[in-house]
Amino acid sequence: QVQLVESGGGLVQAGGSLRLSCAASGRTFSTYAMGWFRQAPGKEREFVAAISGSGESTYYGDPVKGRFTISRDNAKNTVYLQMNSLKLEDTAVYSCSAGRILSRWSAAYDYWGQGTQVTVSS
Repeated sequence: QVQLVESGGGLVQAGGSLRLSCAASGRTFSTYAMGWFRQAPGKEREFVAAISGSGESTYYGDPVKGRFTISRDNAKNTVYLQMNSLKLEDTAVYSCSAGRILSRWSAAYDYWGQGTQVTVSS
């Protein structure tokens, strides 16, 4: 069982930056691929980024490529999402997830955090 707790969300102006964190419980964190997904009101859940257990491989959704960076610190059981050049359309609830397979698909992830709100204002 893995428990995930996100933090770092908030209100930011367009063009600004935020860094999200996701702290995981358990001693096997490095064996899990980690993903970030987001969901805006009235929209389906969208893939944002994912990183392998070792941190060597990363995937990004097209809307965030070049602006967001996913990273992890296995010694701290934490995964991060650095978000730069934020746009209004980045407004959503961001959730982290853990799974055995690195994937863009939410169904591949077994554990989910409760989510953190990111609101980008003009």
